[in-house]
Amino acid sequence: MMSAIRPALLLAAALLALPVHGYAQDSTARTELKRADLTGAPGMEVISSIIEIKPGEEAPKHLHHGVESGYVLQGTMIQVPGKEAAMLETGTPILNLRDVPHAGFKVVGNKSLKLFTVHVVDKDKPLYEYVK
Repeated sequence: MMSAIRPALLLAAALLALPVHGYAQDSTARTELKRADLTGAPGMEVISSIIEIKPGEEAPKHLHHGVESGYVLQGTMIQVPGKEAAMLETGTPILNLRDVPHAGFKVVGNKSLKLFTVHVVDKDKPLYEYVK
């Protein structure tokens, strides 16, 4: 279990807040499954998706205006710039808090990273906001 937690902690520690660079509409790696208004919370919505980042592709550093929760469906080796490659294990849970930058890594393994994600976010803001 600690082997699955270590890469997630390494990734979280490497992805500290940086200045915001601008807005983006979405990620080409994301396939939306379902979207609905969040009951009892005007202006909020819930979005479920599958994200696939292929070998050699990067997951740009970004944030969400809400919470992202998820699960690694297919793990692989990832590398944060300036850090050693680390295995992001299948079954690793994901939890990214509101407006906290995350990702910013490259898939260096020989298979795609596949994630199931659920975003609970502000409807009036873009799902992804990329940061430098």
